Amino acid sequence: MIIREATGRDWPSIYPFFRQIVAAGETYAFPEGMDVDQARPWWMEQPPGRTVVAVDGDTVLGSAKMGPNRPGRGAHIATASFMVDPAHGGRGVGRALGTHMIEWARSAGYHGIQFNAVVETNAAAVHLWQAIGFEILATVPEAFAHPVHGRVGLHVMYQRL
Repeated sequence: MIIREATGRDWPSIYPFFRQIVAAGETYAFPEGMDVDQARPWWMEQPPGRTVVAVDGDTVLGSAKMGPNRPGRGAHIATASFMVDPAHGGRGVGRALGTHMIEWARSAGYHGIQFNAVVETNAAAVHLWQAIGFEILATVPEAFAHPVHGRVGLHVMYQRL
């Protein structure tokens, strides 16, 4: 597996699993029903952010977007979002993307990383982020409308670099 900068040519490979994950409604509060052109700016970051892909040969296994959490006086804290193609889950793609993001943020001079909205019922993600050094700072109760569990909390997670 190689992690590299995403290019415009990668978007057609990212969009199918982006659409599938957003449509499932269990982990992201993105607008539903976006076509390929509407969804692109939600995932393909512009500088100072960046988007990467995890690939095995020509196959895109997953992707992450990252950059400053807030502009101006909040720009010293990074943030990121991650999606792994469900067809390639269980292969360590999420961990590799998370580790890559931490290394990138550290080398870019960020002071810390804040995840603003990790759905509390997304046990695999919560476990992974805690395993690589993030802590839950707070949980906003009933902030996410989950299609199975109803209103569930969103964790704010943080790692100081």
